[in-house]
Amino acid sequence: MPAQAPSPWKIPLIRELAIILLIKLSLLLAIKAIWFDQPTVPEDGSSITSRHLLGDSQTSPADKESAR
Repeated sequence: MPAQAPSPWKIPLIRELAIILLIKLSLLLAIKAIWFDQPTVPEDGSSITSRHLLGDSQTSPADKESAR
């Protein structure tokens, strides 16, 4: 009978690496479930972004002059 190849799980290094990877994966999934479960969308976010990128379009130039 031919000799069977040894199982990779009998090597201690492979077992330890697999256990560490499972622990890390479970911790990452737990962190994701706790802190990143819902997206945080600010109220009126699109207008805040447009004002930041394009300038304040709601006030006229005369209002800007009086604000200085």
